[in-house]
Amino acid sequence: MSCCDPSVGSTDSTASSTTTTSAPTPTPASTGDVVLVTGGTGLVGCAIEAFVNSTQATETLRAMRWVFTGVEEFDLRDPRQCRLLFERVRPTHVIHLAARVGGLFANLKFKVEFYRENILINDNVMECCKDFHVKKLISFLSTCIFPDKTTYPIDESMLHNGAPHESNEGYAYAKRMIDVLNRCYNSEYGCHFTSIIPTNIFGPHDNYSLESGHVVPALIHKCYIAKRDSKPFVVLGTGKPLRQFIYSRDLAELVCWVLLNYDSVEPIILSVDPEAEVSIGQVATMIAEAFDYTHALTFNTEAADGQYRKTASNSKLRALLPDFQFTPIKQAIQESVTWFVENYDKSRK
Repeated sequence: MSCCDPSVGSTDSTASSTTTTSAPTPTPASTGDVVLVTGGTGLVGCAIEAFVNSTQATETLRAMRWVFTGVEEFDLRDPRQCRLLFERVRPTHVIHLAARVGGLFANLKFKVEFYRENILINDNVMECCKDFHVKKLISFLSTCIFPDKTTYPIDESMLHNGAPHESNEGYAYAKRMIDVLNRCYNSEYGCHFTSIIPTNIFGPHDNYSLESGHVVPALIHKCYIAKRDSKPFVVLGTGKPLRQFIYSRDLAELVCWVLLNYDSVEPIILSVDPEAEVSIGQVATMIAEAFDYTHALTFNTEAADGQYRKTASNSKLRALLPDFQFTPIKQAIQESVTWFVENYDKSRK
């Protein structure tokens, strides 16, 4: 089971501006450690695979056997298929990325499906981790599951302090239950389960669907078509909502750090600094510049904006990794646009 075609998006990961030179010395992995990455054929899984195969990866990471699998091989909504996967791989560590995900409009349209499918996936994976005595499970949450009415910046302690935004309540409540079950499994069975909360992720191998993709890949695809067909580049909404975007290659490095160094059951936010927050309009402008699209942008202000802001504090991360350098967003968008253009025929869309 492999993640990505190595010929697709083959960028030298040593060119990244990230560093973990100030990170604590990793705990040596035991011989025979196997890391299963569920949902490993997508955006984050491919970034993790690229990182662990790069010169930036520690010897500890290289000594582990990594298995990346996707829904094409095992449908984790089905408990029998999930158990079959664990029986075949016998993982010692699990990075759980598998989920039903989508952008604003997909979440608005399919609230029930986003709730039910994610509950099924998470329940099956967590129970198998317990039954197969997995040493560590890291699950992915999202800043979009935090309360809608809150103070900013949000931090890890505020996750359950109110209802999420109604636009994605199905997905949000399903994901919140991971945090609840992490503590329950730890209390009842002594399981070492934790979770990470990234902000908006983008990068190579994303889902570029115009209907279900997240904002950055959808805008990249839309601008590609606009330039190719000499059409207007239309951005849905006002462009005013603010977001913190994290490059998938930076996130991959941080996930590997969590795997080796972060041992708390409490979640940790993995994000750029609050000061790096940008508007959707600014992102659309950067994408247009990356494509050398010279016409004015058009904003469809009749379309929904979604949650205006969800600024996240990364103070816990900064206390542990104060010198981590994130890739500048303009550079990351340029690299993402270049990857999409070079791999248009192979990309998910």
